[in-house]
Amino acid sequence: MSAEETFGVGGGEPYRVALGSVTPSRISLHRVGDSHASIEMDVGEWQRPANQADVTALEGASGPVLDVGCGPGRMVRAASSRALPALGIDVLVEAIALTVADGTPALRRSVFDRLPLEGRWSTILLMDGNVGIGGDPITLLQRCRTLLAPGGSVVIEVDGDPGLLDESLYTAVTDTGEESSPFPWARVGHDAIDEVAEAAGLEISGRWVADGRHFVRAGRASILAAVPR
Repeated sequence: MSAEETFGVGGGEPYRVALGSVTPSRISLHRVGDSHASIEMDVGEWQRPANQADVTALEGASGPVLDVGCGPGRMVRAASSRALPALGIDVLVEAIALTVADGTPALRRSVFDRLPLEGRWSTILLMDGNVGIGGDPITLLQRCRTLLAPGGSVVIEVDGDPGLLDESLYTAVTDTGEESSPFPWARVGHDAIDEVAEAAGLEISGRWVADGRHFVRAGRASILAAVPR
């Protein structure tokens, strides 16, 4: 994925603007060609310590933990505070700088790059809608499957609209009007994730709601039924 196809960059650089804001900041994702389709994201919340809903993703988790699209690193810190070895990855240099500023481990990498501990991650996190990375959730989850240790699991934050499965181009816009270049993104609802996971060779082993947010846990399917991509 080129820099121009990365979440929230290009154009007015809204994600960089939001990360660098001294006051809590939000961005909206707008589906290209559809002015009515938008998603609100609270970047300020990502820069604060993990909240009670966030930490439910770590309940019963084992390490090592890989946080895909870690942003400023709140989930890596939350895992470390629970004595779980953890690493964050993100493609944006500013996000990684905010994560490592206090010594929290993180690398500037795409999930599709070669990573440490391939096939040995016990827990992989896809928080804040990051199942949307790359605009192709089956391919993303197939990649996560290759990173998992035997018995490991992927924790996925999904959309509250149960049947939603949208793979489109989006732009990101700050509340002050800076807009990014278009990038591929996906949204997956809490029922639609079953079919997506199955196609990626995963099966859902748990699901829960915390503070109105929906999560699922998935592990390697006992019988691989992945659709070739």
